[in-house]
Amino acid sequence: MKKAFITLCIGLPLLSLPIAAQQTQSSSAPARVPAAYGPSLELAIEAAQVALATCAKAGGQTIGASVVDSAGVLKVLLAADGTSPRGVASSTAKAITALTYKSATKDLFEKIPNDKAFADEIAANTSLNARPGGILIKVGDKVVGAIGVGGGKTDHECALAGLEKIQSRLK
Repeated sequence: MKKAFITLCIGLPLLSLPIAAQQTQSSSAPARVPAAYGPSLELAIEAAQVALATCAKAGGQTIGASVVDSAGVLKVLLAADGTSPRGVASSTAKAITALTYKSATKDLFEKIPNDKAFADEIAANTSLNARPGGILIKVGDKVVGAIGVGGGKTDHECALAGLEKIQSRLK
C-alpha cells in the first residue's frame, strides 16, 4: 500500500503539467516594468560603506545605511556590527521618506513643529521617518534615489558623506 501511495503522490503533480503549459501558452506575458533610475549597485554599496565608516569614526556609532532607487526599491542595506534593529529599519524609512517628499529628512524634521497636518501625516505612516538621515540622490535636477542612515547621532552627516563619495560618478 505504501508503494501505491508513493507512486500516486509522485504522479499527481505530473498530471497538472500539461494544463499549466497550456495556460502559459495561451495567456500573454505581463508587461515588464521599466527599470527605475538609480545609482548602480556598485555605487550604492560604496555610498553605504562610506556612511558606515563615517559614523564609526565619529565616536564609534553603529548604524544602518540604506540606498533606494527612484522607485523606492531597496538596492542596498548595510548594518554595522552591533546596530540596533530600530537603526536598521529607520535607515530604510528615512531613505523612503526623503524620496517620497523629494526633500532631505533633516528639512522635513524642521517642518514638523510648525505644520501639524504634515506632522500628523508622518506620524500616521509607520514606514516613514522624518528624523535627519535621509538624503536625495540626484543627477542634475533628476532624483534617482535616496540614501538613509539610522541608529546614530550624526545620521545626516554620515549619509551626506556617502553621497558625496559617489556624486561625481552618478549617471
